[in-house]
Amino acid sequence: MFNKILIANRGEIACRVMETAQKMGVSCVAVYSDADASAKHVQMADEAVHIGGAAPADSYLKGDVIIQAALDTGAQAIHPGYGFLSENPDFVDAVEAAGLTFIGPSADAIRKMGLKDAAKVLMEQAGVPVVPGYHGDNQDPEHLAGAAETIGYPVLIKAVAGGGGKGMRLVEKPEEFSAALDSARGEAKTAFGNDAVLVEKFVAKPRHIEVQVFGDGTQAVHLFERDCSLQRRHQKVIEEAPAPGMTAEMREAMGQAGVRAAEAIGYKGAGTVEFIVDASDGLRPDRFWFMEMNTRLQVEHPVTEAITGVDLVEWQLQVAAGESLPKQQGDLSINGHSFEARLYAEDVPKGFLPATGTLTHLHFPPECRADSGVRAGDTISPWYDPMIAKVVVHGPTRAVALESLHRVLRQTEVAGTVTNLAFLGALTRHSGFASGDVDTGLIGRDLDDLVQEAGASNASTVAAAMTALGLAETVSETGFTLWAPLHRAAQLLRDGEVVDLDVQVEGPDRQVWEIEGTQLIAQRRGAGWTIDGTPMPNVVMAGSQVTVFDDYGQVFEVVDPLDRDASGGGDTNVIEAPMPGLVKAVFASAGLEVKEGDRLAILEAMKMEHSLLAARDGVVAEVLAEAGAQVEAGAALVRLAED
Repeated sequence: MFNKILIANRGEIACRVMETAQKMGVSCVAVYSDADASAKHVQMADEAVHIGGAAPADSYLKGDVIIQAALDTGAQAIHPGYGFLSENPDFVDAVEAAGLTFIGPSADAIRKMGLKDAAKVLMEQAGVPVVPGYHGDNQDPEHLAGAAETIGYPVLIKAVAGGGGKGMRLVEKPEEFSAALDSARGEAKTAFGNDAVLVEKFVAKPRHIEVQVFGDGTQAVHLFERDCSLQRRHQKVIEEAPAPGMTAEMREAMGQAGVRAAEAIGYKGAGTVEFIVDASDGLRPDRFWFMEMNTRLQVEHPVTEAITGVDLVEWQLQVAAGESLPKQQGDLSINGHSFEARLYAEDVPKGFLPATGTLTHLHFPPECRADSGVRAGDTISPWYDPMIAKVVVHGPTRAVALESLHRVLRQTEVAGTVTNLAFLGALTRHSGFASGDVDTGLIGRDLDDLVQEAGASNASTVAAAMTALGLAETVSETGFTLWAPLHRAAQLLRDGEVVDLDVQVEGPDRQVWEIEGTQLIAQRRGAGWTIDGTPMPNVVMAGSQVTVFDDYGQVFEVVDPLDRDASGGGDTNVIEAPMPGLVKAVFASAGLEVKEGDRLAILEAMKMEHSLLAARDGVVAEVLAEAGAQVEAGAALVRLAED
């Protein structure tokens, strides 16, 4: 076994690898960028090396610098985590050329699975079923359109070097193909440096079911399946294992297909074989097809660990160190059910826009496994993925595990940034998901219901006001004193609306509140308070912001009456950057007539492209930024002439 390894990654996966490695007595070297100097993974490591600037291209993608850091610190091996350099075969070659061990598959295996079109040909040869489609070298738009016609609409255009939904477009009609092709190619070029695409049949009621495989370079086993069908824009939201509705016959067929795929390329380490499944007639062993193989550990690996009792990172280290597979197929079995929910800093009502911010408070209930790369006080950076944590639960049955996930999400507390917590909670109460009737289109079909914001209750508003005025504090042993007026007023801002409150303090244990004509009684019960008989939820305050942990977190601002902004709604004349990022393209020019919804610019931030649209009809008066400019949140990019 290794004495010391370097982890060529950051965030929650770097922390996850360290937890297992350090338990095994292996020292860990972290690498970090300028933006991550005080990050959790740096603090957890036995030693850490600075490798460059905040942008991934200046740090986490600099393979030569990372390899040198491993050599300088005496590390014997490099664990890539996922993302960044984890599936870069040239990096694997360089690691091995430096005399180090790459904790993962060979460069040859990664190359064989790296391009979706070549991988599909290889899988066909190995007897693995593949989706009908065109995976050839001819990238002429007319040829691709003709292939789409032959396959039959609807079709998917997918980047051959893609992943994470980037460079992927659904095309339902022939007349939409050309524009979708241009869009997919542009995004693929940005994300992967390769604009080649493939075209394949779009399955009507698709489920995304993947098989966890593990190989030693010759032999492979599977650790059963995960269902990752709950997706939004091809991004996984909640994953589970095993797949609901799975039959023993289909599990055997899919598992063996995954093993054949791994053994066909001499796979070593942890990998995932992803299948698209036609669930229109239940789960049938003749209705699944190979999509791609991820030649690395997956984000959702914890659900597999939960149901099998296997530590996949421990297996990775053992096999990379030359040991044989820890278990054979017959030694593996399924115990219970597990879910993983991806908690992100994102503004759901604004189209799931990635968010930044400093986490002023972060708490997870003890009943869950929370894999996180951040702590209270850390900042969600615009440079990297805005994941806060992966929240994982396990139960004896799917119903019990789902109820546990619902309860855990309600008890999770995040303050300092907007999150998708309420959205995740709504999914746990979706009737179709609860029954296991799930496919990749579920979220899209029911999105309006799932993203409805719950208005703050009067009790939550009173809890916020009590905290803001200092009226929720514990009474000292000297008892209640008239240190403040008995009658007080407060103003809070909630979703842009001012809420007026009035309180009559009738003693140390009782307060009478008035809010919008409604009276509520706050009373002390032992060490805590109740509001109208219900225990007061947890509340935290940072600066002027108060977060009440009810209904997944309700945020209020304390209004200073001397600093009220009496201006009206937002300025529709100016198109601003919603977050820090790179101006990828500008389509506006002075004098151009535009319609509401027209795309005026593209901002690249948090590994995604965001289209900035005109808020109204008008004429462009001024373009204030050019392509290639790095801008801050709120920066004016385009200004329309006054009406």
